[in-house]
Amino acid sequence: MRIGDRVRITKGSTEYEGKLMPTTTEQVVVKLDNGYNIGFRDEELTISLVEEVQPKQVGHLEKPFKEGLPKVSILSTGGTIASKVDYRTGAVTSQFTAEDILRSIPGLSEIANYDSEVVYSILSENMRTEYWLDLARKVARDIEDGADGVIVTHGTDTMAYTASALSFMVKTPVPIVMVGSQRSADRPSSDSAMNAICAATVATSDIAEVTVVMHGSTSDDICHIHQGTKVRKMHTSARDAFRSIGADPIGEVEYLTRNIKTTGEYRRRGEQDLELHDHLENKCALIKFYPGADPKVLDFYVENGYMGLVIEGTGLGHVSTEWFEYIERVIKEGVSVVTTSQCIYGRVCDRVYDTGRDMLRAGVIEGEDMLPEAALVKLMWVLGGTSELDEVKNIMQKNISGEIVSSII
Repeated sequence: MRIGDRVRITKGSTEYEGKLMPTTTEQVVVKLDNGYNIGFRDEELTISLVEEVQPKQVGHLEKPFKEGLPKVSILSTGGTIASKVDYRTGAVTSQFTAEDILRSIPGLSEIANYDSEVVYSILSENMRTEYWLDLARKVARDIEDGADGVIVTHGTDTMAYTASALSFMVKTPVPIVMVGSQRSADRPSSDSAMNAICAATVATSDIAEVTVVMHGSTSDDICHIHQGTKVRKMHTSARDAFRSIGADPIGEVEYLTRNIKTTGEYRRRGEQDLELHDHLENKCALIKFYPGADPKVLDFYVENGYMGLVIEGTGLGHVSTEWFEYIERVIKEGVSVVTTSQCIYGRVCDRVYDTGRDMLRAGVIEGEDMLPEAALVKLMWVLGGTSELDEVKNIMQKNISGEIVSSII
């Protein structure tokens, strides 16, 4: 018998039937039909095979092609939407492929025809700058090959960073939709199926933006469509964890009807040609200021060759006065320094108080209303193309992909 086989356990006068599971102990573990696991010591019991598990398919899933449906590419990077409980450790691990997702959510096949590829199988805390570059190139490749939309499955913890990276690197004529889940697919409260259905709906719409599509409430009713540079995960575990910050969502998807209601501005399908600007400067950092923070931390980054720093300051974007001389010295060394705010809402303005004016005199670039994570990724992208400080400042303060808005909500 193999892991996954359906077995019958007879212990005394009682019989149990279920799926044989992996175990790190000497016990036999079986998943019962009610979803619970039960463990048995191997004394005084008999195990018989009820049904042999089908050998796992190798290679690409044979997917029926349906005439008239759009073509969507699914690029899987892992995360909870592509995860399940690992019964070896008891923890959630990234184990699903893009094709596993298609198998487990039959409703997807009614929306589009799909090509799928596993780019990475990681939890999103393991995402790296070079992975963003690779992912952007694969997204552009699939669009060039005729995809009507692209879905990127991703872990939720760092999804906002990747959404920003794709927003700056890929000028797209079709929807690029990032989607994840807060709870793995084998949990009764999983949000993965609904999020995936809503993501596919947006991927076949006319919203030619990089967006994040996730639960819009704790119920299974709507998903919100968030601008890729204006979204943040605001709760560690709630299904409606994602919020648009400083801007309204582009719209929402009604799960049952798959109707899309838009409320914000967006680029339409085909409005612009595909362009790939795949350059990032890895030597950038995000620094959070706090009372009593030692400004000597800036010297560390200079000594280690960093080219850009985003300082998440207080209020309007401030740091203490003892930081000024260090910031000025860092900028004279050729490092670009951008200031953002720790406040959830609002715009950086360094002209109100003496503190801010001194920072401007030191050469700091105001980050407008950019989220700190979006400002960091944008600075990486800008410095990947130029190191000339005046040009860096001009681009950082110009709206490229919705990261800067003229009014604040």
